[in-house]
Amino acid sequence: MAFWSGETLKQRLPELVEPYAEVAIDCAAYTLRIGEEIYVSPDRQILAPDRHTKRKLAQGDSFTIPPGQFAFLVTEERIKVPDDALAFISIKAKLKFNGLINISGFHVDPGYDGHLLFSVLNAGPRPLHLQRGQPLFLIWYAALDGVTTMKKEEAGFAGIKPDMLTGISGEIQSLQRLSEDYRELERRFDAKLNEIQSRTNSLSTLVNVFVGLAVAVIVGFLILVAQIMLS
Repeated sequence: MAFWSGETLKQRLPELVEPYAEVAIDCAAYTLRIGEEIYVSPDRQILAPDRHTKRKLAQGDSFTIPPGQFAFLVTEERIKVPDDALAFISIKAKLKFNGLINISGFHVDPGYDGHLLFSVLNAGPRPLHLQRGQPLFLIWYAALDGVTTMKKEEAGFAGIKPDMLTGISGEIQSLQRLSEDYRELERRFDAKLNEIQSRTNSLSTLVNVFVGLAVAVIVGFLILVAQIMLS
């Protein structure tokens, strides 16, 4: 198996990538962009219902993937893998360094024809801001030792299918989210403890006042009784 060089990509990709742009060739890889359809798993801090289902993006529309949340991203380009090749896919390094992880497959079978669907996870501590048309993915082609008949026959992805979202439509409880929940619970506990302490101090002050008054009354009464007995 030998990977296609940049020169081979220039020769063969115009028939395999739509839309094709020669400037998207990056050494021995081709750069793919974020397409028009996305899905981001729910986040409790974003209550808008349209953020919790798949969305269509216009050119240049932006979106965010919160920390610890999952997303489906469809490529802008439709790609083909010929019967004599295999393809490998990944995410550009800059976004990896910010915490974006590809958790879908890492190869594309011979005979595939369609858009690519990436499932990704934001494993970083901050929201990731992305937009349609942003260069994000890389694809490499590698030559097989011959044309194969054992290839992908079914149609490739045209978008995100609704049945893919059913099992992941709830919020993902990431370590980041659990840490935030813990800090919020700790903050509420401290606030409640301070409130109880404040009430306890107030009650203690009142008790001391009442005890002082009671002692004063008793002492005064005893003095009065003593004076009466001595008179």
